[in-house]
Amino acid sequence: MKIGFQRVAGYAGPGWPDDRKHAHLDFTVGDVDQAVERLVALGATKPDFQPGAGKWVVLADPEGHLLCVAE
Repeated sequence: MKIGFQRVAGYAGPGWPDDRKHAHLDFTVGDVDQAVERLVALGATKPDFQPGAGKWVVLADPEGHLLCVAE
């Protein structure tokens, strides 16, 4: 599988929560807490709004793109 990325001039990342639909990535990891700690250290942020009843963690990259981390 390959994923391609490109820059879009003037792009504004989504808010969260936000009704506008944006693509995001879901990552399966062995240890969610450790992965979240590492991703936050690399620049991700953890929004206050966390749906999923603890089954996954929503993060945002520095541009505001959302991703989820789950076991």
